[in-house]
Amino acid sequence: MKTRLIFALFCALTATVHADELPTIVVQPHAVNLTFPAESLVEAVQQATVGAQIAGRVLEVKADAGQQVKKGDVLMRIDAREAEESARAADALYANAKVNYERSKSLKDQKFLSQAAVDKAKADFDAAAANRQAAGASSSHATIVSPLTGIVAARHAELGDMATPGKPLFTIYEPGSLRVTASVPQYRLKELRSVKSARVEFPELKKWVDASSVQVLPTADAATHVSQVRVTLPPTPEATPGMFARVHFVIGQTEKLTVPQGAVLRRGEVAAVYVMSAENRPSLRQLRLGEVVGNAEIEVLAGLASGEKVITDPVKAGIALKSAAPKAAGK
Repeated sequence: MKTRLIFALFCALTATVHADELPTIVVQPHAVNLTFPAESLVEAVQQATVGAQIAGRVLEVKADAGQQVKKGDVLMRIDAREAEESARAADALYANAKVNYERSKSLKDQKFLSQAAVDKAKADFDAAAANRQAAGASSSHATIVSPLTGIVAARHAELGDMATPGKPLFTIYEPGSLRVTASVPQYRLKELRSVKSARVEFPELKKWVDASSVQVLPTADAATHVSQVRVTLPPTPEATPGMFARVHFVIGQTEKLTVPQGAVLRRGEVAAVYVMSAENRPSLRQLRLGEVVGNAEIEVLAGLASGEKVITDPVKAGIALKSAAPKAAGK
């Protein structure tokens, strides 16, 4: 009996020691931001789609999706033999038109040709010069270069594909300048026009960032009656164009009792937190929660009182609770 009592006392002391090591916060009403959430997508502020300007087969591919490129880097080469033949033909026509124009001027000076004939030769020469310049430019378009410094988001052509004028070849964006665009119903526009701050939540990344600026675009969609609101992001390396995000527009402030999102345990529709008792023991308590507010906090509607201690690491709390009292009771 004495040995069992000593062991129980040891377990109780161990539980207290473990409880002392658990991170806690004292919950009490405090000022939090009132927000209006809206779903959005991440976009690149600076993005370019590089397309083909001549027809030809893709001979060489030097960049792929995810690769960093600099402005002027060669991305792809297209078979330009057809364009080069056209350029040589244009050079020949230009040379012939130039000789014909010079000859016409000479004959005009000798009174063998009229001014009208000279004017026609001059027009033919100008047309040949323009055609030569256009053919030369087309030939230079066989080498596809990056128009900006950034990351290749997508490659739309493979080695051996046939490129045609206007066909997209690459999509490139600058990773340092990103924004999110949210669709907001018209009845919310009046209050959003005065909004200057917002917080952006990335659920998949479990990350929140403060927006750099908020801009309500001056147009609305005629079919859905929603307007676009652009929110500029600070440098966020983890975010990529096309990623889902949720914008929380700050529309005011109020006092609420909250707990950190990370402290909440969820099992289906049930939400609970570990609360530290007056005896310095963790206990699981069910809560009724409201919406997400402030800095990744959740409003508590019922289940907690001001001044109580909530354990912010529920995993450690569960381990401490499981390893203490049951052992003592079993012996």
